[in-house]
Amino acid sequence: MKQRIHISDVDNNPAMCFDTGLDPRSFARTKMSQSLIEQGFIVNPDGSHEIWKPAGVNETNGSMRVFGAAFQGERLDILLDEPKTKKQTLMEAVIYWIRAKLILGDTRSSLNPGASFIKSNGSVFFTPEHLSNRCLYVEGSHLDRYNCPDLIGMDTAAFCAGVMLYKIITGNHPYPSKDIYQDMREGVFLPMRLAAPNMNEKLSNLIQAALLLPVPKKRTAKSGVDILTDLLNLLTNKENDITADTPLFIKLPKEKIEQIEREKKTYLFRQKVAVKTKRFVSLNKYFIIGCGLGLLFALFVFFSTARGFTQRPTTEGMSPDTVVVAYYEAFSSLNHILMQACINGADKGDINVAASLFAIMKQRQAYGIENAPSIIQARVWRQSGGELPSPNAFGVTDLVVDFVGGSEDEGLVMYRASYYLWSPDESFARDRSDKLMLKRDRRKHWRIIEIDRTER
Repeated sequence: MKQRIHISDVDNNPAMCFDTGLDPRSFARTKMSQSLIEQGFIVNPDGSHEIWKPAGVNETNGSMRVFGAAFQGERLDILLDEPKTKKQTLMEAVIYWIRAKLILGDTRSSLNPGASFIKSNGSVFFTPEHLSNRCLYVEGSHLDRYNCPDLIGMDTAAFCAGVMLYKIITGNHPYPSKDIYQDMREGVFLPMRLAAPNMNEKLSNLIQAALLLPVPKKRTAKSGVDILTDLLNLLTNKENDITADTPLFIKLPKEKIEQIEREKKTYLFRQKVAVKTKRFVSLNKYFIIGCGLGLLFALFVFFSTARGFTQRPTTEGMSPDTVVVAYYEAFSSLNHILMQACINGADKGDINVAASLFAIMKQRQAYGIENAPSIIQARVWRQSGGELPSPNAFGVTDLVVDFVGGSEDEGLVMYRASYYLWSPDESFARDRSDKLMLKRDRRKHWRIIEIDRTER
């Protein structure tokens, strides 16, 4: 990978160069020339700092390059990613970086480790922010693995320091997945107590506090300045030299290590499930809401239907002759629901007639038809001295029910029902004789299973 921020010769003198990857026309069109007035900062070991400014711009191999005074140091991100770099060297580089950030304070400076250079004597060069970000983007380092875009000021610096220390101590980046920014915002990483269980507790807690700065519900009371100051005090002595007085690691018994490994596996499994579930819900919340509403509606319909079935009439507790009488009374009153409860397999012609007349009556009521006569039971009409033909009389009169045969103990009986059936607008009644067979159903209720009709 070609390094776009590097030391190179300009007019036979070493210079710090920033290769923008832009041809002259694009350089002008994107107003990158404004980077010539952008400042960088060099922080010296004695605590002083100086401003670095670009000296000019030239074209190299068709690409515009901004250059300025050389700074002979190592790029921090390259140090962090180099497997052969000693841990002590990395710790020193990060400590120098932290100290330099505290010296500059809120002064705006680049926080990407790829835009920071470290000398072995402790000097730190923070390159111009926008210029270096452009170069790192062209280089392929546009995904900043050390900074959270939601943080500002010294909180950003503390978070960056925490990520660097986590990587140095554990050997792994805290956010290895492609959803790095989302992991940062949600605090999805292996906690320090599990990632480095033998590390000094104070240092572990400070790194943990730094990584939780982007997570409002989990962050501690410590600010970014507090975390950086405490880190520097823990890792350096009064002379600001790297201290060896505070051991960074402690020795753990074998049993404790095995216990922590088990906790680590359990934690990673639970975290993976929780994160996948949470993000699936977040990405599909409208679909889930729709499914939930659909399920609630289905449950409402189901329970409403079930309640309707439980509230429907049955022939429970009725004797066979009572069922027969109830059937014809329901026929007269157009109670087709009770008629349905009285039969089980018998012809449903009577039920269809009753249901049709019931629907006609309800339709008349719904449309508010004036002077539309309502259907009355034939027995009531006869008792009130009604005359033929009647436009609205319907039902059974003169009902006589006789036992024919069978045995209730054996669960099968037969009855004969004789009656007159009156219908609307007819000047005569139909003389009927029905032979009915009743049988107990699986609930031990008597129901009509057959109707053999004779009409005269």
